[in-house]
Amino acid sequence: MSRHVQITFDAHDPKALSTFWRDALGYVHPGPPGVELPQGADPLAAWDDFLAGMGVPEEERDTRSAIEDPDGRGPRVFFQRVPEGKAAKNRVHLDVRAAPGLHGAERMAALEAECERLAGLGATRVRRHEPEPPFAAGHIVMTDPEGNEFCLD
Repeated sequence: MSRHVQITFDAHDPKALSTFWRDALGYVHPGPPGVELPQGADPLAAWDDFLAGMGVPEEERDTRSAIEDPDGRGPRVFFQRVPEGKAAKNRVHLDVRAAPGLHGAERMAALEAECERLAGLGATRVRRHEPEPPFAAGHIVMTDPEGNEFCLD
């Protein structure tokens, strides 16, 4: 039997990092438990109100955040605040499939467009790897706003 997974990021600013990845992946922030959000309501503001109502001190309200696939297919992504900084290259990273079914110049153009969009959200381009058929289709290495490496693939 297969298992569902949750991907967890250690972060200095879980809310900001989850917002980046929400926008990068097309995910959503879920609302607080038991809270019915009206159409167009900001789930992060709802969480702030929910946590304040629970008596959580303001300085503790950004210790966790999560995003979910609105279609329910992809894994939930959880962000937790940690005191230490990133010390080395990730041992696990995400490959963001930004050009499914495309090849060659068309694929690389799609990856470049997505690279530009993500840079506008706070990501940093690291390097581009050109296609080397038949084994490598080409990809772009980037880092998120906290320095976690990922690939546009």
